[in-house]
Amino acid sequence: MLKNKIYKYLSNEILKNFITILLAFTAIAWTVRAVNFLDLMIEDGYSFSIYFKYSLLNISTIITRFVPLSFLLSLTISIVKFERQQELLILWVTGLNKIKITNIFILIALFITFLQMILGLLINPLTLNESRSLLRESTLNQIDSVLKSNDFNDTFEGVTFYIEKKNSQGELFNIFIKDVNGNLKTIINEIAVLQNSTIIAKKGFVIDNKLILFDGIVQTLNKKKEIKNINFKETELSISNFSTRTIKDPKIQETSSYSLLQCLIKKNSAKHLQNCSTKKKKGEVIETLSRRAGMPLYIPLISVIVSFLLIYKKEKKYNYLKKYIIFIFAFIILLFAEMLLRFTGFSLINSTLYFLTPVVLFVVLYFLLIKNMISEKKI
Repeated sequence: MLKNKIYKYLSNEILKNFITILLAFTAIAWTVRAVNFLDLMIEDGYSFSIYFKYSLLNISTIITRFVPLSFLLSLTISIVKFERQQELLILWVTGLNKIKITNIFILIALFITFLQMILGLLINPLTLNESRSLLRESTLNQIDSVLKSNDFNDTFEGVTFYIEKKNSQGELFNIFIKDVNGNLKTIINEIAVLQNSTIIAKKGFVIDNKLILFDGIVQTLNKKKEIKNINFKETELSISNFSTRTIKDPKIQETSSYSLLQCLIKKNSAKHLQNCSTKKKKGEVIETLSRRAGMPLYIPLISVIVSFLLIYKKEKKYNYLKKYIIFIFAFIILLFAEMLLRFTGFSLINSTLYFLTPVVLFVVLYFLLIKNMISEKKI
């Protein structure tokens, strides 16, 4: 009964440290990424609510990236803390089994591995795709914020703006607009059906998704390559059809794992993945799936490596340096996993090696660890 309480105490301490470290890393990384996402408001004209929702939907991917490193740090810090406070010495004196404690570390690692696989395979693609849909389905209600004085602006697809001057009231002066896709809809019916337009106006302002222009000219080019000029004192241009150059089609990272598997098994079965059957695209798909399903496999391996801290040697110098040696070795394993991941899409051998490496190393190091623990017990 007492041993079970001790095992539970150790597990709680490790998980508590893991959650604290993971949240700290996530908060820092999310803040940095949220700053980068400010372009959605400043450059692309999306509202603050869209920017904030988009940023929040990216949190799960950040969490997933830091899970292995957070687990390595939490397990190492916990063991070193137990050792400094003489808690481990007390446990060994009371007859606790080091092998049993190692197995508890592995069980915790397997639990975290399972959670990371759920995040990588299911939750992350869902939230990332939702964030992309958020941009795709949202309207631009801060278009005037992207129009700046004395600057050519091609934020909007098919439309180029030049504003010579803009005052604090939002009034625009000496406006030049080039529309090659027919995005601008005017109250002049004849112009509404034309595709290529150049608009010059002395003054204007934006209100209610409409661009109000004064004292200008509209030069249009129709499908018959005929040019027509229309002068106006005042006109309205609808900007509801504007779309930014922000990528709105789902990327591979935002595609469900099921669709990616279909891409590998059946040619072009994942219709929203363009050129799914090409070698380059399949390589990207394999790399993405390897990150989602393969990277978590290195977490149990980390638990075995760090468990070597439980072994004591007579040489005091080794006991002092071992925590640094073991931590650096485990960290190198994670770096190796990240680097090897880049090559998984090149060939079947690379991807197979990526999945087999943590399994083989886990088995070898686990038996080596058990052997050392048994030898230590006999001394």
